[in-house]
Order: sequence, then structure tokens, then C-alpha cells
Amino acid sequence: MPTTQTTTAYAALLLRVSLGLILLAHGAWLKLGVFGLAGTMGFFGSIGYPPILGAVVALAETAAGLALISGVLVRTACLLTLPIMLGATALHAGNGWLFSAPNGGWEFPAFLSAALLVQAGLGAGAHALDLGRPARRAATRPA
Repeated sequence: MPTTQTTTAYAALLLRVSLGLILLAHGAWLKLGVFGLAGTMGFFGSIGYPPILGAVVALAETAAGLALISGVLVRTACLLTLPIMLGATALHAGNGWLFSAPNGGWEFPAFLSAALLVQAGLGAGAHALDLGRPARRAATRPA
């Protein structure tokens, strides 16, 4: 039977890559590809934010997605992306709980916020690049 010591790093890997794919899909594919940078900036302007914030969010989500997938600066990427997800949660709070509600509910961005915090706590996990630093893998100490 595998122990927590042998499975934690792989659980962190699974969470890290899943979060990375979601962020990459939302940043690169949805905001940059489907809506385009101008469309994303226009949307942010239409809801009262500076339009440049749309570009910042799209590029930040894309960069964070790539960082998480590759396992580079994972804790930093998670913590820097957290305000974006908390902002998305607040933006959708008035629409109800389910994300299938008109204009999207708050449950999906709230879950992503929690998952980013968990990933930041766990670290990169298995199979992460480290930019020449010692690997920061999720691990537990023996009791």
C-alpha cells in the first residue's frame, strides 16, 4: 500500500497540471483566442474596470498556466493568481452559486481560489522544473 510520503508529490502534480490547464484555457484560449485581447479589454471596461486590466488578467492567467504545467515558480504563480480568482469570485457573487447561472455563478472561481491556496501549500510536487534551484516537492516528514 502506498504511503502518504509516496503519493503526496503525485497528488500535487495532478492538481498542479489540472490548475495549469484550466488557467491556460481561460487565459490563452478563451480571453486571447475566442474574445481576443481587444474584446477582453472591452469587457473589463464595460464592467467598470480599466480595460488594461483585461490584458493583465489574460496574460497573467496564460503565464500562470504555463508555469504550473511546467512546474516553474509554482507557489509564486499560485499566490499571484489568487487575487484574480478572488476578483472573479466577487464579480460573479451576485449571479448566484452555480456557474451555469446567467453571467456565471461564483462556485467555479471560488473553488479555483481554494485549489490555488492548496497548491501553494503543497508546492510543485513531482516532475517539476526548478530553474536551477533545489526541487521543491510536496512531501511529508515521517512521524
